[in-house]
Amino acid sequence: MTTVPPTSAVASTPTTSSATTATPTSSLVNPDFTMFLKMLTTQMQNQDPLNPMQSSDFAVQLATFSGVEQQTKTNGLLTGISGQVGTMGMTQLAGWVGMEARVAAPTAFTGSPITLAPAPEAGADATTLIVTNSSGTEVARTTIPVSSATYQWTGLDNNGVQLPNGNYTFQLENSAKGTVLGTDPVESYSKIVEAQSDTNGPVLVLDSGAQVASTAVKALRAAN
Repeated sequence: MTTVPPTSAVASTPTTSSATTATPTSSLVNPDFTMFLKMLTTQMQNQDPLNPMQSSDFAVQLATFSGVEQQTKTNGLLTGISGQVGTMGMTQLAGWVGMEARVAAPTAFTGSPITLAPAPEAGADATTLIVTNSSGTEVARTTIPVSSATYQWTGLDNNGVQLPNGNYTFQLENSAKGTVLGTDPVESYSKIVEAQSDTNGPVLVLDSGAQVASTAVKALRAAN
């Protein structure tokens, strides 16, 4: 039986330390075939000569490494594609700036009527429009027709006094035979002043300062 001289074991010690020190963390995050060969060489140099690894073990390691390398490349490709899609979305949304979007979000009131799009619940026989200001305080409560037709809110409070300019939020209280069925947000038309890119996709900035996802927009129209 052939044995390894003690000097060989001693000589291999610096090699292990050097290989370990020279292996940067980024190589494990972005592996390549050269890195695999270095790790394989180090492993072979330090294996037990009385119980060496089988060739099948090396084949399994190579297959595993190849899978990791391929997954890393795939992730990089998907990241690039995602960035391109985001850019395309921003290009398309650029044409929305200056238009009015119908969305459930705080709406800026500047003295002109705001177009609302109420959506009464099924079975409701009475609907009440509830208006709150930017502080969340209710400033108006008005009975409106049970209809999905657009409604013009003129900015009056319960006493018919004009409310100050500012941001307002709208809700619709649905009732049937005097019993409240529920209260739902009311969509309104707001002017789009900017389109931004976000990690979750394109975001639209309204003239009220509210930010909404482009997918939340239910309709578009030219600004009045």
